[in-house]
Amino acid sequence: MTEKQTILGRIAQLTRANINALLDRAEDPEKMIDQLIRDYTNNIAEAEQAIAQTIGNLRLAEQDYNADVAAVREWGAKALAASQRADQARAQGDTAAAERYDNLAKVALQKQIGFENEVKQTEPILRSQNEVAEKLKQGLAVMKDRLSELKTKRDQLVARAKSAEAQAKVQEAIGSINVLDPTSELSRFEDQVRRQEAQVAGQAELAASSLDAQFAELDAQGDMLEVEARFEALKRGAVEDAPVAPAIEDAPSETYTPSATVSEQDYPQNPQQ
Repeated sequence: MTEKQTILGRIAQLTRANINALLDRAEDPEKMIDQLIRDYTNNIAEAEQAIAQTIGNLRLAEQDYNADVAAVREWGAKALAASQRADQARAQGDTAAAERYDNLAKVALQKQIGFENEVKQTEPILRSQNEVAEKLKQGLAVMKDRLSELKTKRDQLVARAKSAEAQAKVQEAIGSINVLDPTSELSRFEDQVRRQEAQVAGQAELAASSLDAQFAELDAQGDMLEVEARFEALKRGAVEDAPVAPAIEDAPSETYTPSATVSEQDYPQNPQQ
């Protein structure tokens, strides 16, 4: 009975275990699950062996019980047969035989009563053992379900860990080639190209401004040469030689001449005449 209580206590303790809480408290959940799987597997193997032994003992007790029940019926039948033979002997006048069969009937009844007592004592024990065996089998089934749950959680955890590790590597790779990172090789090369482009643009702008200045200086020198030439001509009194713009001639003016002279006689001086 103590062994059965030990098995029941172990199964109850394992089935009440909160797997999620254990994993939350574990520093390394994967190792914790592996250890739980090993513990569950070992405990299930021990429980199966103990339950099998308990059920085997129960079946032996049931066989003994069935034998006692059969013995009750058998000794009852023997008592009835002995009593009938005693009645037959007594009817024939054989009193000694009748008494002998009666004694046999009484012995058979005593045997029957003894087996009946065995049956009455065994029945509650068998009921209790059957209940224990059912609880053990149910607990074992729960343990196997928990073991399956542990294995599933382990596979999920390992898959999630590998996925997280792969994502971390991808993010690390992306960060190492980030074009916006000023410390990256690509950014430094881009800055170098931009400086070269700016230098070329500055040289082109400088060259263009120098050329414009040269042309402006050339025009200024031409104007000064013209001024000097005219000044020399002025000194020599040859101003007429200087080109003068032609004057604009005035248009001939036309005098209006009336076609007929209006005579004063056309208009009377006295309006009353």
